[in-house]
Amino acid sequence: MCGLAGIAAIGRELDATADALIERMGSAVEHRGPDAYRTFREGPVALGFRRLALVGPNSGDQPLFSADEQVVLIANGEVYNHRDLERRLGGGLQLRTASDCEILAHLYARNGLQFLDEANGMYAVALWDRRANRLLLGRDRFGIKPLYYVRVGGTILFASELKALFEHPDCPRDLDWTGALADQSMNIGAYFTHEPITSWFRNIRLVPAGTIVSIDLDTGAAEEHPYWKLPDFTGGLELSDAEFIRTYRELLAESIDAASSADAELGLFLSGGIDSAAVAALSARQGRELHTFTVVNGSTLVNGDAESAYRIAAELGLPHHQVLFDPTAVPTPEQWKDLLWLLETPLCGPEQYFKYELYRYAKQTRPELRGMLLGAGADEYNGGFTTGTALGQNWAGFEAGIRQLGHTSALHHSPALRPWWDLTEGPVLKDGLLPTFPKDPYPDFVAWRHRQLQQYNCWHEDRTAAGNGVESRVPFLDHRIVELLAGIAPERRAGLLWDKRILREAVRDVLPKAVVQRPKGPFFYGEGVGFTHRAFVRMLEAKDGLLLEEALAAPGAKDVLRPDALRSMLGRLHTEAEPWDVEFLLRLVNLGLLDTMVRSLPVAPARTPAYEVRSAVPIEEWERDAPDVTEWSDTAAEPAADQAIGFSGTAELVASVQRPEVLYIAVNGAFEYVVDAADDAGWAAFLQRVDGVRTVGELLEDCSGDLDAVQRNLRVLLNEGVLERMEAA
Repeated sequence: MCGLAGIAAIGRELDATADALIERMGSAVEHRGPDAYRTFREGPVALGFRRLALVGPNSGDQPLFSADEQVVLIANGEVYNHRDLERRLGGGLQLRTASDCEILAHLYARNGLQFLDEANGMYAVALWDRRANRLLLGRDRFGIKPLYYVRVGGTILFASELKALFEHPDCPRDLDWTGALADQSMNIGAYFTHEPITSWFRNIRLVPAGTIVSIDLDTGAAEEHPYWKLPDFTGGLELSDAEFIRTYRELLAESIDAASSADAELGLFLSGGIDSAAVAALSARQGRELHTFTVVNGSTLVNGDAESAYRIAAELGLPHHQVLFDPTAVPTPEQWKDLLWLLETPLCGPEQYFKYELYRYAKQTRPELRGMLLGAGADEYNGGFTTGTALGQNWAGFEAGIRQLGHTSALHHSPALRPWWDLTEGPVLKDGLLPTFPKDPYPDFVAWRHRQLQQYNCWHEDRTAAGNGVESRVPFLDHRIVELLAGIAPERRAGLLWDKRILREAVRDVLPKAVVQRPKGPFFYGEGVGFTHRAFVRMLEAKDGLLLEEALAAPGAKDVLRPDALRSMLGRLHTEAEPWDVEFLLRLVNLGLLDTMVRSLPVAPARTPAYEVRSAVPIEEWERDAPDVTEWSDTAAEPAADQAIGFSGTAELVASVQRPEVLYIAVNGAFEYVVDAADDAGWAAFLQRVDGVRTVGELLEDCSGDLDAVQRNLRVLLNEGVLERMEAA
């Protein structure tokens, strides 16, 4: 993992004035490569390279050159099969460094624009062909490693992160509010989209995944050369189920082995699910002892992720770090803006915060750690979203679910036809009339998920790691695995892809049965997600809603956002047990903050103030030690039937004068919570009986209620200190 920066002049040579700019651009991505820094300027090209050394640490600084030095190359990432490519080139090839990326310069010298066709790995590449005066910008097949470029007059700027481009005073800094709000990853519309992924800023582009952008530096003419595209997932491989599973296992093991190649320490993020567990098990089987890291908070304790990760590490004999996230320790507004500037995306949310903090802990605890293996990228292609999308508990239900998504997508792209489907009697036209309605929606579904992987997952997995001087590695994103999965015929999907059966069967012999059969659960989401969401509501409320107010003051926000509505939304979220919309609100806040940041650039991430790193939870035996952990999390407030409760001294229940069925809970004289008996009669009746003497069970008996019906709301008020435990009479 490294940081790239570059300037290329069209029709002219760069002079010494470019040196200061390339220095600033390189400094902006210093966090990506803390081990070494080099610059290069010749003719029309200037390059800056920040290195994180994982392979050949003593011999791999860049730029790299072909044998005749007519090819100059800088690269971020890893070419996993570089040894095999070196053997294939043969002919007495003499490499000058131990870098895995040097082979790319030699491949280009021999194969031209086909130089990435056989490369397997994750990489972003900038190459200058001196002889042809041509600049090439290329990325790996899945867009794992980032590379942006923009044309500023007669100059091309390119870099690993947007912040480096912004160092040029004339680089456009126009946040695309309309495009961002319309992007499906932002608005979470229930429809397929295959639009190119966005940089969020007008006129700044990402090099497309699996593509080489070629720019003639004499004329400025640019062309795109795709060298790989996602297969169509319509089948075609004549294999039995057993052969598919066996081949999948072989390819996954090979990919994990390749992703584990390094001359530096690697770790593993262990979520508790089958994906990271599979990476852990197959890596351990190859003889590696990776330190593993898991988030422990109210959400992961309730949904079982923390316990599952503990048991997987124990079973495999791997060192395990359970990193505690105290629910009261939310990011300060300043810390949130630092994280947002690192990620440069309005999609920054709780998941990115957890990942970033996990990397900070890992790096402090294991200072020599340079890379982190992840289970990311499995769900998109091998059936990971089948159960969550299904309208029923089987493959037929999944097909019904994605067919409905296909229908919604077709109407989204043909809105003028929608009225014929919205009649009281139901649709009067057949779906076939819709021009974009897919006969088989599965390929569209996978392509949509492939797009989301690039726009969301690859982006934040790269940045949260890079911000801590670590390289994330994703063995599931191997094109050979994806091409195998694409070869499964439609009639075979149910047997191999429902609930990731192909993966579960492939690792059945290396993991405990409980792990193999454990249902999929998204990271920190599920039963305990309210713990996390409430923490981020508190973050947005901090300092009188500072983040929201700064976002509303952004130049672009004034023409787009309604301040009263967003302030009201934040007030509503404060009263909810499961404030799901906080992530929706946070995306709008992020847009406003980014709009302000680019107008007065913050310091580079490597220069942001350091703050306290989290601690790990000492769980050596789960049954013995886990109960103590709950005392440090929101789960400590889990209500019990035999516990007496009452309102705290600062809170009281007040009935509306105009509408007695509406109750208000006032805290310190201000109405903080609203309960409408028309919406939740059981909860309203329960609250009216709270007297500070009777137990929860007695109160429920009096109002003919049950604990499950009130438990969530009760837990929230106990956590917030509105209700408190009393000594039983």
